[in-house]
Amino acid sequence: MSDQPRPRASLRTAVVWDVLKDALDSRAEATGRSALDVLDTGGGTGNFAVPVALLGHRVTVVDPSPNALFGLERRAAEAGVADRVRGVQGDVLGLFDVVERGGYDAVLCHGVLEYVEDPAEGIRNAVDALRPSGALSLLAAGLGGAVLARALAGHFSEARQALADPAGRWGDGDPVPRRFTAEQLTGLVATAGVRVGAVHGVRVFADLVPGVLVDTEPGALEALLKLEAAAAELPAFHSVATQLHVLGEKQG
Repeated sequence: MSDQPRPRASLRTAVVWDVLKDALDSRAEATGRSALDVLDTGGGTGNFAVPVALLGHRVTVVDPSPNALFGLERRAAEAGVADRVRGVQGDVLGLFDVVERGGYDAVLCHGVLEYVEDPAEGIRNAVDALRPSGALSLLAAGLGGAVLARALAGHFSEARQALADPAGRWGDGDPVPRRFTAEQLTGLVATAGVRVGAVHGVRVFADLVPGVLVDTEPGALEALLKLEAAAAELPAFHSVATQLHVLGEKQG
Protein backbone atom coordinates (compact mmCIF):
# COMPACT_ATOMS: atom_id res chain seq x y z
CA MET A 1 0.00 0.00 0.00
CA SER A 2 2.78 2.42 0.81
CA ASP A 3 3.98 2.56 -2.81
CA GLN A 4 0.61 3.70 -4.16
CA PRO A 5 -0.21 7.38 -4.75
CA ARG A 6 -1.49 8.79 -1.48
CA PRO A 7 -4.11 11.47 -0.81
CA ARG A 8 -3.45 14.51 1.37
CA ALA A 9 -5.05 12.65 4.30
CA SER A 10 -2.05 10.32 4.24
CA LEU A 11 -0.01 13.10 5.86
CA ARG A 12 -1.74 12.11 9.09
CA THR A 13 -1.01 8.40 8.83
CA ALA A 14 1.90 7.78 6.44
CA VAL A 15 4.73 7.63 8.98
CA VAL A 16 2.76 5.46 11.41
CA TRP A 17 1.50 3.15 8.67
CA ASP A 18 4.95 2.52 7.21
CA VAL A 19 6.40 1.74 10.65
CA LEU A 20 3.44 -0.44 11.61
CA LYS A 21 3.51 -2.43 8.38
CA ASP A 22 7.21 -3.19 8.85
CA ALA A 23 6.54 -4.26 12.45
CA LEU A 24 3.74 -6.60 11.38
CA ASP A 25 5.91 -8.07 8.62
CA SER A 26 8.69 -8.70 11.16
CA ARG A 27 6.26 -10.25 13.63
CA ALA A 28 4.80 -12.54 10.96
CA GLU A 29 8.30 -13.68 10.01
CA ALA A 30 9.24 -14.29 13.65
CA THR A 31 6.13 -16.34 14.37
CA GLY A 32 6.10 -18.17 11.06
CA ARG A 33 2.45 -17.21 10.62
CA SER A 34 1.32 -15.09 7.68
CA ALA A 35 -1.93 -14.12 9.44
CA LEU A 36 -1.48 -12.40 12.81
CA ASP A 37 -4.07 -11.62 15.46
CA VAL A 38 -4.19 -7.84 15.86
CA LEU A 39 -6.13 -5.79 18.42
CA ASP A 40 -6.99 -2.17 17.63
CA THR A 41 -8.16 -0.34 20.76
CA GLY A 42 -10.17 2.77 19.97
CA GLY A 43 -9.96 1.80 16.30
CA GLY A 44 -13.13 3.65 15.30
CA THR A 45 -14.19 3.20 11.70
CA GLY A 46 -11.06 1.28 10.75
CA ASN A 47 -8.49 3.79 9.50
CA PHE A 48 -5.80 1.28 10.45
CA ALA A 49 -7.82 -1.90 10.99
CA VAL A 50 -8.98 -2.23 7.39
CA PRO A 51 -5.52 -1.70 5.83
CA VAL A 52 -4.09 -4.20 8.35
CA ALA A 53 -6.78 -6.71 7.33
CA LEU A 54 -5.91 -6.10 3.69
CA LEU A 55 -2.44 -7.41 4.54
CA GLY A 56 -4.11 -10.70 5.50
CA HIS A 57 -4.25 -10.31 9.28
CA ARG A 58 -7.22 -10.84 11.61
CA VAL A 59 -8.21 -7.61 13.38
CA THR A 60 -10.42 -7.07 16.42
CA VAL A 61 -11.48 -3.44 16.94
CA VAL A 62 -12.61 -2.33 20.39
CA ASP A 63 -14.37 1.04 20.42
CA PRO A 64 -17.01 2.61 22.70
CA SER A 65 -19.01 4.13 19.83
CA PRO A 66 -21.73 2.02 18.17
CA ASN A 67 -21.77 4.46 15.24
CA ALA A 68 -18.05 4.02 14.71
CA LEU A 69 -18.39 0.25 14.78
CA PHE A 70 -21.20 0.43 12.24
CA GLY A 71 -18.91 2.50 10.00
CA LEU A 72 -16.17 -0.08 10.53
CA GLU A 73 -18.45 -2.91 9.44
CA ARG A 74 -19.44 -1.06 6.29
CA ARG A 75 -15.87 -0.07 5.50
CA ALA A 76 -14.58 -3.60 5.96
CA ALA A 77 -17.31 -4.96 3.71
CA GLU A 78 -16.53 -2.43 0.99
CA ALA A 79 -12.84 -3.40 1.17
CA GLY A 80 -13.67 -7.11 0.98
CA VAL A 81 -12.22 -7.96 4.39
CA ALA A 82 -15.40 -8.38 6.47
CA ASP A 83 -14.32 -11.92 7.36
CA ARG A 84 -11.08 -10.62 8.90
CA VAL A 85 -12.40 -7.64 10.87
CA ARG A 86 -14.47 -7.90 14.06
CA GLY A 87 -15.88 -4.93 15.95
CA VAL A 88 -16.59 -5.06 19.70
CA GLN A 89 -18.06 -2.29 21.84
CA GLY A 90 -15.84 -1.43 24.80
CA ASP A 91 -12.81 0.61 25.86
CA VAL A 92 -9.23 0.10 26.90
CA LEU A 93 -9.92 0.43 30.64
CA GLY A 94 -12.49 -2.37 30.47
CA LEU A 95 -10.62 -4.25 27.79
CA PHE A 96 -10.81 -7.73 29.31
CA ASP A 97 -14.55 -7.55 29.59
CA VAL A 98 -14.64 -8.01 25.82
CA VAL A 99 -11.32 -9.61 24.70
CA GLU A 100 -8.93 -12.20 26.10
CA ARG A 101 -5.62 -11.56 27.81
CA GLY A 102 -2.49 -12.57 25.97
CA GLY A 103 -4.30 -13.35 22.75
CA TYR A 104 -2.74 -10.93 20.26
CA ASP A 105 0.45 -10.63 18.25
CA ALA A 106 0.12 -6.86 17.97
CA VAL A 107 -1.92 -4.18 19.74
CA LEU A 108 -2.66 -0.73 18.33
CA CYS A 109 -3.44 1.99 20.85
CA HIS A 110 -3.88 5.07 18.68
CA GLY A 111 -5.50 8.27 19.92
CA VAL A 112 -6.70 6.61 23.14
CA LEU A 113 -4.47 7.71 26.01
CA GLU A 114 -5.48 11.35 25.61
CA TYR A 115 -9.05 10.52 26.58
CA VAL A 116 -8.82 7.90 29.35
CA GLU A 117 -8.82 8.71 33.05
CA ASP A 118 -5.79 6.54 33.79
CA PRO A 119 -3.28 6.34 30.90
CA ALA A 120 -1.00 4.00 32.87
CA GLU A 121 -3.82 1.49 33.30
CA GLY A 122 -4.68 1.82 29.63
CA ILE A 123 -1.12 0.96 28.65
CA ARG A 124 -0.99 -1.97 31.09
CA ASN A 125 -4.16 -3.42 29.60
CA ALA A 126 -2.87 -3.02 26.06
CA VAL A 127 0.35 -4.81 27.02
CA ASP A 128 -1.51 -7.56 28.90
CA ALA A 129 -3.44 -8.29 25.72
CA LEU A 130 -0.19 -9.13 23.93
CA ARG A 131 1.43 -12.50 23.51
CA PRO A 132 5.11 -12.72 24.54
CA SER A 133 7.27 -10.58 22.23
CA GLY A 134 4.13 -9.03 20.73
CA ALA A 135 4.29 -5.57 19.17
CA LEU A 136 2.72 -2.45 20.72
CA SER A 137 1.96 0.54 18.50
CA LEU A 138 1.14 3.62 20.59
CA LEU A 139 0.08 6.97 19.12
CA ALA A 140 -0.79 9.97 21.27
CA ALA A 141 -1.01 13.76 21.12
CA GLY A 142 2.30 15.56 21.57
CA LEU A 143 2.67 18.54 23.87
CA GLY A 144 5.21 20.46 21.81
CA GLY A 145 3.17 20.45 18.63
CA ALA A 146 0.21 22.05 20.40
CA VAL A 147 2.39 24.73 22.00
CA LEU A 148 3.98 25.58 18.67
CA ALA A 149 0.64 25.67 16.85
CA ARG A 150 -0.92 28.05 19.41
CA ALA A 151 2.13 30.33 19.29
CA LEU A 152 2.21 30.48 15.49
CA ALA A 153 -1.49 31.35 15.52
CA GLY A 154 -0.73 34.31 17.77
CA HIS A 155 -2.23 32.78 20.91
CA PHE A 156 0.84 33.26 23.06
CA SER A 157 -0.88 33.09 26.45
CA GLU A 158 -2.53 29.80 25.47
CA ALA A 159 0.81 28.43 24.29
CA ARG A 160 2.35 29.29 27.67
CA GLN A 161 -0.65 27.80 29.46
CA ALA A 162 -0.16 24.50 27.62
CA LEU A 163 3.48 24.45 28.67
CA ALA A 164 2.60 24.99 32.31
CA ASP A 165 -0.46 22.75 32.53
CA PRO A 166 0.21 19.20 33.84
CA ALA A 167 -2.08 17.78 31.15
CA GLY A 168 -0.73 20.02 28.39
CA ARG A 169 -4.03 21.84 27.84
CA TRP A 170 -4.08 25.40 26.52
CA GLY A 171 -7.44 26.37 28.05
CA ASP A 172 -11.03 25.44 28.78
CA GLY A 173 -11.81 25.30 25.06
CA ASP A 174 -9.07 22.78 24.33
CA PRO A 175 -10.72 19.68 22.82
CA VAL A 176 -7.84 17.38 23.83
CA PRO A 177 -7.94 16.35 27.52
CA ARG A 178 -4.27 15.37 27.77
CA ARG A 179 -0.99 15.59 25.85
CA PHE A 180 2.36 13.90 26.32
CA THR A 181 6.07 14.35 25.83
CA ALA A 182 8.13 11.56 24.31
CA GLU A 183 9.71 10.95 27.70
CA GLN A 184 6.32 10.52 29.36
CA LEU A 185 5.13 8.02 26.76
CA THR A 186 8.29 5.93 26.76
CA GLY A 187 8.22 5.94 30.57
CA LEU A 188 4.66 4.61 30.62
CA VAL A 189 5.51 1.93 28.07
CA ALA A 190 8.69 0.81 29.83
CA THR A 191 6.93 0.61 33.19
CA ALA A 192 4.31 -1.66 31.61
CA GLY A 193 6.97 -4.15 30.53
CA VAL A 194 7.61 -3.10 26.95
CA ARG A 195 11.02 -2.61 25.38
CA VAL A 196 10.89 0.58 23.34
CA GLY A 197 12.09 -0.03 19.81
CA ALA A 198 11.53 3.36 18.19
CA VAL A 199 9.93 6.74 18.76
CA HIS A 200 8.62 8.81 15.87
CA GLY A 201 7.38 12.36 15.59
CA VAL A 202 4.19 12.45 13.52
CA ARG A 203 2.94 15.52 11.66
CA VAL A 204 6.03 17.56 12.45
CA PHE A 205 5.44 19.91 9.52
CA ALA A 206 2.10 18.87 8.05
CA ASP A 207 -0.09 20.90 10.41
CA LEU A 208 2.04 24.02 9.92
CA VAL A 209 2.16 24.07 6.11
CA PRO A 210 -0.69 25.95 4.36
CA GLY A 211 -3.06 23.44 2.80
CA VAL A 212 -3.34 25.45 -0.42
CA LEU A 213 0.40 25.02 -1.00
CA VAL A 214 0.23 21.25 -0.61
CA ASP A 215 -2.88 20.99 -2.78
CA THR A 216 -1.75 23.22 -5.65
CA GLU A 217 2.03 22.97 -5.94
CA PRO A 218 3.07 20.07 -8.22
CA GLY A 219 4.93 17.41 -6.24
CA ALA A 220 4.47 19.25 -2.93
CA LEU A 221 2.56 16.43 -1.23
CA GLU A 222 5.11 13.73 -2.01
CA ALA A 223 7.96 16.05 -1.04
CA LEU A 224 6.28 16.82 2.28
CA LEU A 225 5.67 13.12 2.92
CA LYS A 226 9.37 12.43 2.35
CA LEU A 227 10.31 15.29 4.69
CA GLU A 228 8.00 13.95 7.41
CA ALA A 229 9.53 10.49 7.06
CA ALA A 230 13.08 11.88 7.23
CA ALA A 231 12.35 13.93 10.37
CA ALA A 232 10.19 11.37 12.16
CA GLU A 233 12.97 9.44 13.90
CA LEU A 234 15.15 12.43 14.75
CA PRO A 235 14.80 13.24 18.48
CA ALA A 236 15.23 16.95 17.77
CA PHE A 237 11.81 16.99 16.09
CA HIS A 238 9.91 14.92 18.66
CA SER A 239 9.42 17.99 20.82
CA VAL A 240 7.48 19.83 18.09
CA ALA A 241 5.43 16.97 16.62
CA THR A 242 1.64 17.08 16.73
CA GLN A 243 1.62 13.39 17.64
CA LEU A 244 4.15 10.93 19.00
CA HIS A 245 4.37 7.29 17.96
CA VAL A 246 6.07 4.67 20.14
CA LEU A 247 6.75 1.17 18.83
CA GLY A 248 7.72 -1.47 21.33
CA GLU A 249 7.91 -5.18 22.05
CA LYS A 250 6.49 -6.97 25.08
CA GLN A 251 9.27 -8.40 27.18
CA GLY A 252 9.10 -12.04 28.13
